[in-house]
Amino acid sequence: MSSKMEYVRLGNSGLKVSRLIQGCMAFGSPAWEGSPWTLGVDEGLRLLKKAYDLGINTWDTAGTYSNGASEATVGKALRQFAIPRSRVVPAANDGALVNQMGLSRKHVFKAVDDSLARLGTDYIDVLQIHRLDRETPPEEIMEALHDVVRSGKVRYLGASSMYAWEFARLQHVADKNGWTKFVSMQPFYNLLYREEEREMLPFCAATGLARPNRKGDGGGGAAPTLREQTDVKSRRWNETANPAIVDRVEELAKKKGVSMAVLATATEERIEEAVQALSVKLTEEELRYLEEEYKPREVQGM
Repeated sequence: MSSKMEYVRLGNSGLKVSRLIQGCMAFGSPAWEGSPWTLGVDEGLRLLKKAYDLGINTWDTAGTYSNGASEATVGKALRQFAIPRSRVVPAANDGALVNQMGLSRKHVFKAVDDSLARLGTDYIDVLQIHRLDRETPPEEIMEALHDVVRSGKVRYLGASSMYAWEFARLQHVADKNGWTKFVSMQPFYNLLYREEEREMLPFCAATGLARPNRKGDGGGGAAPTLREQTDVKSRRWNETANPAIVDRVEELAKKKGVSMAVLATATEERIEEAVQALSVKLTEEELRYLEEEYKPREVQGM
């Protein structure tokens, strides 16, 4: 692996992860949910090997991505390229649909076992709850997550996409009962959506939680891609974004001699260019220039 990559602790935990995280949602099958931006297995394998060679050892996948094909691709990469399990940090996401998905005790245990089978490994470094299951009691959710950690199948817990008060409640339930708490929160946060600065980000900072971003490029809005052009949900969401911000990203990207994706995100799109993000420095004046056109938006609890 490259020695140029930076590694940081995941919040207050002892786990170290690469500063850049390889998102694996696009690996699996182009037939998944009619998403032509999804790459096939061979292309996914090639990109995972490239990410590993560049020092990106943290891979974010989920059982819902391509109906499990994404996790299977990650597992195949570990075997095909003889990558030592101890050298990578797979983060698996647990979804939120009824019984087959969600955060009931029944599904949490099944989802972990299914992910382990697809990954071909005996433990998951970080189990992230992909979406909050609002029908299952917080106590059941946190006890089930605690028990899979105690079983040895999961090392750490992370969360993603919910209201700050909901996240604080889950942490409180775990703390009150002596159960395992989350070490990270993956919010929807980027130049086009900054509402997490109201409550979620301050909460994470105050409690020592890591904050890996989700959709750092605004789902393609801040750096237009094939996905942004073909994904109906991304297109619909970005139609309400401020185009002036996108124009300023493009302007500064040209000034810095990098692609728009480098300024907008360091985790999705063009792996080699993403690594450049570690060396691209923006001045306070440039940051203000990118941010000053932002208009408040409706808070997304996902």
